[in-house]
Amino acid sequence: MNIAILGAGIVGVTTAYELAADGHRVTVFERHATVAEGASFANAGVVAPGYVTPWAAPGMPGKVLGHLLARHAPVRIARPLAAADLGWMRRWLRACDAAAYAANRARLQRLAFYSRQRLHEVAARMAYDFDRGEGYMVLLRGDKDRRLVQPGLAVLRELGVPFHEISGEEARQIEPALHPQTPLAGAIHLPQDEVGNCRQFALILRDAAEALGARFMFNTPVARVDQSQAATLYIANDPTPQRFDAIVVCAGVQSAALLRPLGIHLPLRPVYGYSISAHIPEPVHAPRSGVMDERYKVAITRMGQRVRVAGSAEIGGRPDAINDAAVRTLYKVLNDWFPAAGRLSSGVQVWKGARPMLPDGPPIIGASGVPGLWLNLGHGSSGWALSCGSARVLADLVAGRPPAIDTEGLGLERLR
Repeated sequence: MNIAILGAGIVGVTTAYELAADGHRVTVFERHATVAEGASFANAGVVAPGYVTPWAAPGMPGKVLGHLLARHAPVRIARPLAAADLGWMRRWLRACDAAAYAANRARLQRLAFYSRQRLHEVAARMAYDFDRGEGYMVLLRGDKDRRLVQPGLAVLRELGVPFHEISGEEARQIEPALHPQTPLAGAIHLPQDEVGNCRQFALILRDAAEALGARFMFNTPVARVDQSQAATLYIANDPTPQRFDAIVVCAGVQSAALLRPLGIHLPLRPVYGYSISAHIPEPVHAPRSGVMDERYKVAITRMGQRVRVAGSAEIGGRPDAINDAAVRTLYKVLNDWFPAAGRLSSGVQVWKGARPMLPDGPPIIGASGVPGLWLNLGHGSSGWALSCGSARVLADLVAGRPPAIDTEGLGLERLR
């Protein structure tokens, strides 16, 4: 088949690779100058399937309200707040129902564990490796944090995920650069989880997809998908129709606008995340792999010769407006745990990315109901952790093969 993919973030690139590996002719259209320039550019890089859970959970509305006035809040609401943001929040509130949460959590984690397996299989085929580290720890500042993580640990036990509840002293043995003056009541160590450089992997996989015949058309925004002709699209400022056998939409937050004229109305909104990345002057002072501060929901990860600090969930606001308070929280958490890890006097990269989030959690993977149009979108803050599995599921569905995992609840019908 001759297939077009809209979007070259981590989900679009993995989809291109899997479809090209299946023998399809693949063309990827991307409005940026290269791959992984949007939400995939500078994310935390954490691959921890047991922690991939819906944001819509029982008790979350109260937690969000409690955070709104906090100085170092993990969740923020910014102005302007669009009507679509308010509609998204109403649907999110409904999805916080216990039964809905349990179903969506099962869907996400089924996909997340499969995706980690696929990541390892795909990475093993690559001619060269990418920056990655084994093991992941959740840091608990006090007894309150220890109590709050217990429901999550019950889920990990239910899933059979290996983890260890360890003391602060044991945590410092695993990550010896942790600041000795910051109180540490204990940690949760997940030895099979990992961190990896998402953008670097996307660049490597682009080369692999091109070696299989895929074409990447950069600086090429898609203006619209034709409503009257199947699998036909138009490039911005070009009246010539581009015809394919199938189109796969992986365009992040832009997907909703592309699909709306086709009668597909997705409650897909940007929830912004932030990160700072800095050069590591002395590796002995940096994390060996990755940690997350449970209280502030901020991850600190090792990316080769750089340390990355990522977190925050911001609803509303403008994509080009940096929230200084969110960035200050990242600096605070880095200073608390690894004060000498990064060279902060110069060359610090501050990033804000629009996570394409659906209100109930899982992405949409599969047929759209429009002939020739497929969807692989809405992965939220877990695009890196879900991308390889999502791409393989989509490729199997396009080929008419049953995927390796149960795809119940991952289709568009869930939102209807």
